[in-house]
Amino acid sequence: MSSLSLAVRDSSTMLRRNLLHARRYPSLTLNLLLTPVMLLLLFVYIFGDTMSAGIGGGDRSAYIAYIVPGILLMTIGSTVVGTAVSVSTDMNEGIIARFRTMAIHRGSVLFGHVAGSVLQAVVSVVLVGAVGVAMGFRSTDATPLEWIAALGLLALVSLAFTWIAVGMGMGSPNAEAASNNAMPLILLPLISSAFTPVDSMPGWFQPIAEYQPFTPAIETLRGLLLGTEIGNNGWLTIGWCLALAVLGYRWSKAQFDRDPK
Repeated sequence: MSSLSLAVRDSSTMLRRNLLHARRYPSLTLNLLLTPVMLLLLFVYIFGDTMSAGIGGGDRSAYIAYIVPGILLMTIGSTVVGTAVSVSTDMNEGIIARFRTMAIHRGSVLFGHVAGSVLQAVVSVVLVGAVGVAMGFRSTDATPLEWIAALGLLALVSLAFTWIAVGMGMGSPNAEAASNNAMPLILLPLISSAFTPVDSMPGWFQPIAEYQPFTPAIETLRGLLLGTEIGNNGWLTIGWCLALAVLGYRWSKAQFDRDPK
């Protein structure tokens, strides 16, 4: 069997394993989905009219259109926290050490976690997006090509942050620590342009919101779905995703290949 065929076969097996875990224990994914859904309900129905006036809109429908792209990116950050917890659990229960001794492709364990997490993130985004549509979000101006580009963007962001989450999970001593270490993936969207424009923030805080990976991704998704100006945010998003994916992959692989203590 060729090395490529072996890698594909073993990665597929590991993907099925992780999807079975997600199906048998859905509570973790549902709990992580609760955060973006609750924030969407809170900001639209409680603060919607006030926030819409702040961004120059007429009623809360303008704010629904503004906030949904940010919530979708936050959903990805929330979902991959579960990946960090799952990887840390595997590390501490000894199954990773067992996999190291088996005649399987070494990278398949990591690729199975990553592929499963990306699929879960995409499904989570679809579910949260459905909640947004039920609340009134519409994207009538987006062309089929822009919808495909938007889905590709969400998948790319999911892939990048999943690799970071895998590295966090492998480097954490237990599942609780993995959850805490991955918390910035939920907090970063809160200090981005997800809820309010960057130029409305205090001057000293604007660089923090602007020079981070979520803000260009959110602005790119807004441009694709709502027809707003994208500028160089698309290229910045691709650059951030590639850099984070490479960093996360190398970090995860180094920890996986390291001899257990």
